[in-house]
Amino acid sequence: MYAYIKGTLAVLNPTHLVVEASGVGYEIQTPNSYRFQKFMDQEVVIHTSLIVREDAQLLYGFINQEEKDMFLSLIKVTGIGPKSALAILASSSPNEVKIAIENENDSYLTKFPGIGKKTARQIVLDLKGKVQINEVDSSQILNVEASLSDNTPIIKEALLALEALGYSKRELTKVEKALAKETFESVDDAVKKGLQLLIS
Repeated sequence: MYAYIKGTLAVLNPTHLVVEASGVGYEIQTPNSYRFQKFMDQEVVIHTSLIVREDAQLLYGFINQEEKDMFLSLIKVTGIGPKSALAILASSSPNEVKIAIENENDSYLTKFPGIGKKTARQIVLDLKGKVQINEVDSSQILNVEASLSDNTPIIKEALLALEALGYSKRELTKVEKALAKETFESVDDAVKKGLQLLIS
């Protein structure tokens, strides 16, 4: 159900985006909504997965099928929920995660919020040999080039996005100081830099 949604990107939020299709606004949670920033008010295709819980029906969206498949693989692992899977994919490309799994790189996986040593080991045990590493890295598929003149709002939005991924206020305070020393052309750029700092 809802393999993908094709429509106009109407709203961009730190935790989700809204795509309007056939008069309906679909709220879609995504690893990093600001990757879609340059497509505001334009037609987009979002690969989606609907997860039904007792208290909610949540729609998750991805830039391509590979990212969606990686998300679906991750949430099958004991101890990994959709929020943790989104945090992993916001910080890494599917290919980078696959390489870490195949190399049994637990230390790489524990850098993400909500992923401890036990969970990282479980990811490796459950998924090693079941994910195919691609030669082309999908992290370069979307290249956001939106320009904003004031750096402060960009950093503020980026910190909200990072907080939504599960990083603590303490971690973000340290990152904010580092981000303030740089200039960014888009929120996506600031989010990417923040993620690099957090997992380094």
